[in-house]
Amino acid sequence: MVRLNPQIRTAALMSSPNPTLRVDIISDTHGYLSDELLAELTGADLVVHAGDICSSSDFETLTKKYRVKACLGNNDWGRDYGPEVKKIVRFKIGELRFMVTHYYESLDPLTCDVGICGHTHRPMIERHRSGALLINPGSASMPRTDLGPTIVRLMIEEGQLGEPEIIQLKEEEEQGSRWERWISPVFRR
Repeated sequence: MVRLNPQIRTAALMSSPNPTLRVDIISDTHGYLSDELLAELTGADLVVHAGDICSSSDFETLTKKYRVKACLGNNDWGRDYGPEVKKIVRFKIGELRFMVTHYYESLDPLTCDVGICGHTHRPMIERHRSGALLINPGSASMPRTDLGPTIVRLMIEEGQLGEPEIIQLKEEEEQGSRWERWISPVFRR
């Protein structure tokens, strides 16, 4: 299979009226992209990162393989991922309006169809009373739930949102011990 250059694929993504698109949503990788995460992202048309990338080399790894939309998290200060990576990022796929920010409180569900946030390291999918779909993919590297590392997959078919799916990643032994060194087990409820 030949992979198109991410910039070419993006133009097709944003302008094609009836594509079937796979959007993989990640957050809070904190400088660690596991092999399982990278394998799970294979085939994504777009990867959305909701902040706390914490590594320029990880961001480069993602952007070399995928079209990426990302926002800054509270631990991304002092890093320059480029002019498109800001505290709040907005974009459209067809007529669907996306908003990406690290904090749930910064989402404005009245101005988007899909609101994506991170920070809590806990996956969440809910429908706002405005109809906006609100998503937190949890953390792909430092989870704070018994689900372990998670991402969210969202399919868009003929301009319509499918049901988002929480994907559980296998927690690597070193990953678990790394997390335990940083955060007390009290937070893993």
